[in-house]
Amino acid sequence: MSIKSDLRVIINSAMTVDGKISTISGDSKISSKEDLVRLHKLRSKVDAIMVGINTVIIDNPMLNVRINNIKKKSPSRIIIDSTGKIPLNSKILRSASQINTIIIVTKEADKDIIDKINSFGAKVLVIGTKSVNLPKLFNILYEMGYKKILVEGGGELNWSCITSGLVTDLILTISPKIIGGKKAITLVEGSGYSKISNGVNLQLVRVTKKKNNEIILYYKL
Repeated sequence: MSIKSDLRVIINSAMTVDGKISTISGDSKISSKEDLVRLHKLRSKVDAIMVGINTVIIDNPMLNVRINNIKKKSPSRIIIDSTGKIPLNSKILRSASQINTIIIVTKEADKDIIDKINSFGAKVLVIGTKSVNLPKLFNILYEMGYKKILVEGGGELNWSCITSGLVTDLILTISPKIIGGKKAITLVEGSGYSKISNGVNLQLVRVTKKKNNEIILYYKL
């Protein structure tokens, strides 16, 4: 399935020098306050923010724009949730009547769960049998008017988007920290490639170094 040429899919993430995007306990507060301001400015310029269900369960985020000097409606929120596991008391669902929210499930999700999600004012799309068909999803989102999507995913969603050929940009903040941990989540998880030659090549287009020693890398895919 071909993807629209003017669809822009941006992965934004922060990681430590050793490639971790959270600690072994799930603490993902890696970015500085300055970098979070940059993130919220980026959010204000996209049509939608996408995360996986694990991010919702672990972090319970709002995924809105929170900058005092920016007067803009928060972008839509898109949650990849194959089996409908989103907590009913999550901030995402509790605010779904104020911020446009789309939950993406598969045929594995029970109808009762879908009805409960709908009752909060969120929209549910069923795309895929056991796993979400991402190329189909992004084409549907494009037809709905979402042409610039920010992915703030964990390692699994990042892997799925990248290996599906969907990602156009990667913005990566590297924090000057080392946290270790075999079970700490890395920037990209998934099954991985067996050979370096099979890996995805990136083009570095810009580097920004901050006074706090954070480095922001801007890549094109």
